[in-house]
Amino acid sequence: MRDLNETTITAEALARVQGAGDPRTKAVSEALIRHLHDFIREIEPSQEEWEAGIRFLTRVGQMCTDKRQEFILLSDALGASMLVDAINHRLPEGATETTVFGPFFVEGREDFPLGANISEGVNGTPMLVTGSAASTDGKALSLAGIDVWHSDDEGFYDVQQGDDLAMRGHLLADAEGKFNFWSVRPKYYPIPDDGPVGDMLKAQGRHPYRPEHVHFMISAPGHETLVTHLFSRGDPYLDSDVVFGVKNSLVTDFVEHGPGVAADGRIMNQPYVHLHYDFVLKPKS
Repeated sequence: MRDLNETTITAEALARVQGAGDPRTKAVSEALIRHLHDFIREIEPSQEEWEAGIRFLTRVGQMCTDKRQEFILLSDALGASMLVDAINHRLPEGATETTVFGPFFVEGREDFPLGANISEGVNGTPMLVTGSAASTDGKALSLAGIDVWHSDDEGFYDVQQGDDLAMRGHLLADAEGKFNFWSVRPKYYPIPDDGPVGDMLKAQGRHPYRPEHVHFMISAPGHETLVTHLFSRGDPYLDSDVVFGVKNSLVTDFVEHGPGVAADGRIMNQPYVHLHYDFVLKPKS
């Protein structure tokens, strides 16, 4: 076919991918062509608008570095990351809900013993975190791996400030699946909005903020790895998280305490907060 037009080109584009050797590649390609063509027909972009869209995606790619993934931000801000997460984590009753991975996880995090302070000297209100990891049948997950990372009290992650890692680490739960550590209380913060994703949010009339939260990634043999956050109850951005990551079951209390004896027995001479949560992991099929 050489006389293609707006009503015939989709069928021809679909015909061109029928030789794909992998069935999944063929199915994905067909769906992409159908939905992309329908999108174009619906909005009927001008040539200038289409070129602006291509420039936007080009800028997204150009903003990506080893410390910043603008395409993850774009996926997050459009709700796509949470949709993919939901499709891939249809959980049994009682299992802790998942949420987006986020762009600030670091592979080279430090191993810490239980009870350690992972803040690495960052200033802020002390925060005691306690919890446990168990399976859906209630069995404790002995020596479960606990990865944690979060922002400081001004809303910045370590990788946004320099090369020194802080407020992140890896711990092993004890024989009863329990864990505890100290850090500093995080704060709500804007996602990096000095690039094309920030420009998109402004054009859409949206703010760039995420509510106060702590990231967790918990793993145990025979179970699906859990990636989730815990959110602070009462945060002003709970109902408008820019990346759509908040779920009711993940909203909890960052309980404020005055000086005294903390839950782990440490004597505190200053105010602190205590965050506790019992995580439940889904067994692998």
